[in-house]
Amino acid sequence: MNVAFTLVIETSTPFASVATIGLDGCLTQRDFTSDRSHNAVLFTPLRELLDARMEAEIGLVLVGSGPGSYSGTRVGIAAAQGVAIASGCPALCVPSILAVPSAENGRACLAIGDARRGSFWTAMMENHALKNEPTLTDAEGLANEVAAAAAAGVPVISFEAAERFPLPAELCGQVKLEFPSAARLWNAWKMAPAAARAQWLSEIPQPIYLKPPHITPAKRPWLV
Repeated sequence: MNVAFTLVIETSTPFASVATIGLDGCLTQRDFTSDRSHNAVLFTPLRELLDARMEAEIGLVLVGSGPGSYSGTRVGIAAAQGVAIASGCPALCVPSILAVPSAENGRACLAIGDARRGSFWTAMMENHALKNEPTLTDAEGLANEVAAAAAAGVPVISFEAAERFPLPAELCGQVKLEFPSAARLWNAWKMAPAAARAQWLSEIPQPIYLKPPHITPAKRPWLV
């Protein structure tokens, strides 16, 4: 009888990784870097890891859902769904921001990011779960949240350099540049509360949307 293993894919930043974990807990990870959505680079390390376990079956596929590079995250989710369909196993998303070093031990952290066009997103996490979904704010709101986190001794992390944010110099110094990994995504899944795991299992794999998906109405009604 083949022994099932878990496949983990994390592609929400340019510093991406894939990993396999056996039932014995043995983890093998491949790291790779791409500035262009991982649409081609992902498949070589993915193939290498799957080939190394040809005698085993995939029992679960985990994939990071961001928020981060929207294109990179979609590529990872599409690959995860394809592998899961071919293997007849579940695929589910785990928020990538839970897989950064500062959050690895379940410590409270504030994650921030640039949502473009003068808006920014923030999300609090603690105990290997999100305390709230990422929410949008303006520059003033971002500065207030970062200042409150710093005053409370809560680490502030971002996938982007602090200089990207319109923050005073003393607050820029509070922002840590950190990136998720497949290994830490696996740890976040293992350590997450039962309620969070149940929620992730119940959801269709998709990126974390900072805004509702936009669908442009057809300008010519006869094309609908």
